[in-house]
Amino acid sequence: MTSREFQDRLHRRAKKAGVAISASLASGLESYFRLLGVWNAKINLTGLDLTDPTPDSLDRLLIEPLVAAKQVAPAAVRTIDIGSGGGSPAIPMALALPGTRLLLVESKTRKSVFLREALRTLALEGSEVVTARFEELLARPDLHEAHDLLTIRAVRIEGRVLMSLQAFVRPGGQLFLFRGSGRADPPETMTPPLSWKATVPLLESLRSRLVVLDKRMGR
Repeated sequence: MTSREFQDRLHRRAKKAGVAISASLASGLESYFRLLGVWNAKINLTGLDLTDPTPDSLDRLLIEPLVAAKQVAPAAVRTIDIGSGGGSPAIPMALALPGTRLLLVESKTRKSVFLREALRTLALEGSEVVTARFEELLARPDLHEAHDLLTIRAVRIEGRVLMSLQAFVRPGGQLFLFRGSGRADPPETMTPPLSWKATVPLLESLRSRLVVLDKRMGR
């Protein structure tokens, strides 16, 4: 598929979702998608078919993160992404929000190698990859309350996990929980210092939504 054909499909999906994409952002998204496709043929980064940019793959990997990026607070710079896998939603969100500094947390070594290559290719300066489970990082004081935003796309997120994850977020920061069709949302009544802020629809085609949690400031 030519770059022009890819861009046409990308812009059609973005328009349908109500998202405006600049030329520079579209170029970055294409570079990321094509790099992901090359690596996915070698290692399993996503179960989506990337040989042809289908509406489903474009929506899931690129458009959904762009819709979510509109919910990010203006002052948010440092983002920690848990279980980064193939890099979505964190990398497309960072491309949409210049100046974002990512910490991608991925336990599998081969996926971490891909993520480092993606950061290098896309010139996402100030970003890094840590090959570890997030539980291991709780022992690092330098990461406590060091991030403005935490993002996670997981099948199940229990209350005790959320209470562990909030340790990485500064008071006044937020947690973004990406939820898909058939995945239950956490209860709106949260244990302090977390509080439920909103559940935002993302893409109708995926029946996806974003649960936004605030980390309250200490009194």
